[in-house]
Amino acid sequence: MRPVVIAANWKMNTTPADAGDLARTMAGRIREPGVERVICPPFVCLAAVRDALSGEDVAVGAQDVHHEAAGAYTGDTSAAMLAGLATWVIIGHSERRRDHAETDERISGKLRRALENGLRPILCVGEQLDDREGGRAEAVVDGQLRGALSGHEPVALANAGLVVAYEPVWAIGTGRNAAGADASAMAEAIRTTADGLGWPDAAETLPVLYGGSVTAANVAEFLTEPAIDGALVGGASLKPDEMAGIVARAGLTANARRQTAAS
Repeated sequence: MRPVVIAANWKMNTTPADAGDLARTMAGRIREPGVERVICPPFVCLAAVRDALSGEDVAVGAQDVHHEAAGAYTGDTSAAMLAGLATWVIIGHSERRRDHAETDERISGKLRRALENGLRPILCVGEQLDDREGGRAEAVVDGQLRGALSGHEPVALANAGLVVAYEPVWAIGTGRNAAGADASAMAEAIRTTADGLGWPDAAETLPVLYGGSVTAANVAEFLTEPAIDGALVGGASLKPDEMAGIVARAGLTANARRQTAAS
């Protein structure tokens, strides 16, 4: 049974002075059995959030990691530097691809560094609006997956708990949302690609999240789709009430899956 995961991406928001309080408040509102919860604050807030979450069953994730183990890379953060601060990491987010010109090759390197250091990766893929309207959405995502996973052993990726987040770029911060059926179809296409690359039993084991301006109001549309296993939440993840609603709905999905598995 695939896990249900809700990951909060705080992006470039909060400071070390307030991140701990927000994380503590959030943790108290999102206690939901069966849902894996991850909070990904800015690098400078990782220690504060880690300390605030002590004793809580909520993981800490980083928003990025460098593709090299060490070196003359001013301002960057290596996977080894994240030891003791985070256990998850977001890789290949659409904003990193856009603002930092990250290539699939570079993202593959980041994935390698994460795996070497025991970080559980959330690999982001997704198409632009012209790709969607031109009928190229699945081909674009297929190419991103193949590029990122190139050179990696599928069994090792599965054992490391790789999660894929589908981000339709045209639905992030634009007021437009993908339909649940569209996200479900892409999740199935992602698993088909993974299966072709040798991922063991991809249909049953590869978690796929939806990440396109998720809110408490729209999350149910995606979590009612059997192919969707959770959400990568952006702006709404800074609001305890929103996150409480999102995680509560994820809890319904997790509970339904447990009941189905037990029957």
